Amino acid sequence: MNHWLGVVCRDHVRRGTERGIAQLGHGKRDGLARLAAGDWLVYYSPRTSLRDGEPLRSFTALGVVADDEIWQAHEGHFHPWRRRVDYLPNVVETPLRPLGLAFTAQPGWGVQLRRGLVQLTDDDFSRIHQAMQQHKVAA
Repeated sequence: MNHWLGVVCRDHVRRGTERGIAQLGHGKRDGLARLAAGDWLVYYSPRTSLRDGEPLRSFTALGVVADDEIWQAHEGHFHPWRRRVDYLPNVVETPLRPLGLAFTAQPGWGVQLRRGLVQLTDDDFSRIHQAMQQHKVAA
């Protein structure tokens, strides 16, 4: 089992969680193919929306990849690749900064986020997962 960080604006994360799907890299297949059934996926949203969104810099969803099937959706002229994900209900958006993650301690850490999918260490994933659950209890 691996832990992954997908970089997606919050509006797109919300649409995906409502449908129980994951879509990465503007619908490309490559990132999704790195995931396996049982892997965890955490979404980090730098902005609220893709264009003209407000800065957010928070973790916005958390789930487990449901199976190994990758399929291509047909939405007019847009044909994105997708996977099923079982998202945890009631997690709360959690700001990135106060968590003290290993991947943010490296100089230029934000550059790796441009790839759209980053593998997380067990410790970083545990910190994110715990923080999103603790916020839920405190809210």
